[in-house]
Amino acid sequence: QVQLTESGGGEVQAGASLRLSCKASRRLNDRFLVAWFRQAPGKEREFVAARKWIDETTHYADSAKGRFTISGDNAKNTVDLQMKSLNPEDTAVYYCAMGLPQTITYDREYAFWGQGTQVTVSS
Repeated sequence: QVQLTESGGGEVQAGASLRLSCKASRRLNDRFLVAWFRQAPGKEREFVAARKWIDETTHYADSAKGRFTISGDNAKNTVDLQMKSLNPEDTAVYYCAMGLPQTITYDREYAFWGQGTQVTVSS
């Protein structure tokens, strides 16, 4: 079993930056990916970015490219999401997930999930 704990959410003004962090109790399998998803009110959960433990390759949703950066520290079992130029459309609960998905954007293919952290961007 793996526990994932997110931190770093909060309320910011449009244009601001925010850094989220996901701490895993253990990596379990270095082939696993750690991903960030988000869910806005009344919308389905959507993929944001992912990073693979073993080779640190990264993947981004189109909405995240250029503004969000996923990074990690394998020694600390952490994966961070640096977000800049935030806008109100980024308001959502952000979730950290870990697993070995065949399709990295499919949330149902991730085995482990954190509780989520709220990000609110006001205009």
